[in-house]
Amino acid sequence: MSYPIITAQEAAMYINNGDGVGISGFTLSGTPKTVLPEVAKRAEEAHAAGKPFKIDLYSGASTGDSIDGVLTRANAIRFRAPFISNPTVRSSINAKEIQYCDLHLSLMAQDLRYGYMGKVNVAILEAIDITPDGKVYLTTAGGIGQTVANLADKIIIERNTYHHTMGLHDVYEPLDPPCRREIPIFNAADRIGKPYVQVDPKKVIGIVEVHLPNEQVVFKELDPVTRKIGENVVGFITRDIKRGIIPATGLPIQSGIGNVANAVLKGLEDCNEIPPLDLYSEVLQDSVIKLMELGRVKAGSTCSLSLSQECLQHVYDNLDFFRDRLILRPSEISNHPEIIRRLGIIAMNTAIEVDLYGCVNSSHICGTRLMNGIGGSGDFARNAYVSIFTCPSTQKGGMISSIVPMVTHADHTEHDVRVVVTEWGVADLRGKNPDERAKTIIENCAHPDYRNLLWDYLKIAKSGHVSHNVAAALGMHATFEREGDMRKTDWSTFA
Repeated sequence: MSYPIITAQEAAMYINNGDGVGISGFTLSGTPKTVLPEVAKRAEEAHAAGKPFKIDLYSGASTGDSIDGVLTRANAIRFRAPFISNPTVRSSINAKEIQYCDLHLSLMAQDLRYGYMGKVNVAILEAIDITPDGKVYLTTAGGIGQTVANLADKIIIERNTYHHTMGLHDVYEPLDPPCRREIPIFNAADRIGKPYVQVDPKKVIGIVEVHLPNEQVVFKELDPVTRKIGENVVGFITRDIKRGIIPATGLPIQSGIGNVANAVLKGLEDCNEIPPLDLYSEVLQDSVIKLMELGRVKAGSTCSLSLSQECLQHVYDNLDFFRDRLILRPSEISNHPEIIRRLGIIAMNTAIEVDLYGCVNSSHICGTRLMNGIGGSGDFARNAYVSIFTCPSTQKGGMISSIVPMVTHADHTEHDVRVVVTEWGVADLRGKNPDERAKTIIENCAHPDYRNLLWDYLKIAKSGHVSHNVAAALGMHATFEREGDMRKTDWSTFA
């Protein structure tokens, strides 16, 4: 079967007000580039004529400004799931202009199949190519491409000639209950699926020709705080190997995206006491590619190659080396609890704030303002061999403590958080009761400016299995909102 070549403007005409649109990609990688900006133009024209035009947008994870930003500025999104990072869409969600469902990333494809969300009318897949019988070879990310292609009435292909990752993908969609079977991944490098997404050729309305790179995320240079956090994490893993808690052969690691993740991976580069490891993660960054070439990472299983353009081109130029070491999976598989638990992942994710008993807020500032969402951290934290959460001990020049009596929004309870790391040290919470947890966190992770304040909170807390003062538990946050500095907290005002 041959497919018509259409323009992005022509493709956008197939997307109408009220439609559910599912897209390929995960973070800034592998997302469509040209059709959705044209949908935004349609929305602006409709609004100017006094007509409604909004879509529901389903993706594997966050997208960039060319999707979330452009559509939001055109007031073209009614509902969004499961994760965001673009500041424009974040502002609209916090202003309640867009309905948003914060979701574990492993659940997105499954929830669509189960019918928990709306209908997928149109799927847009970025691909290297599509064959006459409907084999779609995706670009730099897995995401939820297979699921939205199965559910959609219409499929649009953006054939992006900038990319050529053919052979890296391992596309596998699990059965749904009651026929669900085990997912047969027993090592990070195992391949169990197909290198393409299979679609019904009759659904494909056309191919839009594209030659564009992924949008780029720019990270800050590592600073002394992030470097020290990385050193502390590596030191913790090294000690656990020496103690025999972690096998001498090592365990696969998962690392979130960002500067702290890069600092940890930099530490692995320099530490010969940790053996070469596998990565089983949702995102791989430039630092992983270097670790592979150094022999420090044996295989990297991921959902997304979140690489700089230079690093991605380096992978393309050396595909014979990387094809046996890189595996791109759907997000449902890269983040699947069954596999995470089976492989014994060492999970490393970032917290916004941590309370005295180990509960973690990773998604909302002061409990109300969405930052990005829970992402995949919950998938990994609950099911990991050991779950590590990292954060700087303070923010805003010391005016905010990341260690607080009670988190304002709980994404991860104390039951799922095993280790907390700041630049000051490591709090190993495994096997500890609540009082021991509080003592360990204050002594090892709190900034010196806040340690006495946190000890004083415990003095006014009502004793029980967990000690809290209900009136004062969010007192540091209340003081910040009132005074602009948590260090000014006076516990006597909350008595």
